[in-house]
Amino acid sequence: MKLLVVEDDREAAAFLIKGLRESGFTVDHAADGTQGLVMATGGTYDAMVVDRMLPGVDGLAIVAALRAGEDQTPVLILSALDAVDDRVRGLKAGGDDYLTKPYAFSELLARLEALTRRRSAPQATTRLRVGELEIDLLARSVTRRGREIDLLPREFRLLEVLARHAGHVVTRTMLLEQVWDYHFDPQTNVIDVHVSRLRQKIDKGFPKPMLHTVRGAGYCLKSGD
Repeated sequence: MKLLVVEDDREAAAFLIKGLRESGFTVDHAADGTQGLVMATGGTYDAMVVDRMLPGVDGLAIVAALRAGEDQTPVLILSALDAVDDRVRGLKAGGDDYLTKPYAFSELLARLEALTRRRSAPQATTRLRVGELEIDLLARSVTRRGREIDLLPREFRLLEVLARHAGHVVTRTMLLEQVWDYHFDPQTNVIDVHVSRLRQKIDKGFPKPMLHTVRGAGYCLKSGD
């Protein structure tokens, strides 16, 4: 895992870099804010440790430049300024964490590990796309070729399950469990009715159908391309 340390105090930087390398990190070092800005915005790092008060370019300016360039690399800000307002400014500038000096190396290491672990965690999917069909899971909206499709809550959930398995057959049992939370067959045509309504809404008026019935097996949502 590769880190960038931006610290102008020679002794503090040497202590920190030695500890990080002994902990298994690969570390690059910038000795002032100007060099730090160049390395931060021009390199690829898993995380950065940036001192706030630096010659040349302030540490918060480095973080702000990263965020302005849509670089979301985790940044731990180090500072001797420990007032609440100072910590707030650091976080508002785009810092992910703020640690005041003097600090315990074990705490800094734990915070870095938490930041990198958070970054590597899988992000929840908020949008699904199948061909020309787009599903926004947060806004609960559906469009096809830019045309909005109004779905009832159950229809939306049905489409979501089909979209998550796009190109594959989704059985009736899977739909009963994932859409209706039934763990038994109610012996009704509830699935057929809802699939029929959904098909009318997402396929009607378009040249190629996307929702297909696979006889004896279930249903399949295909891109239609």
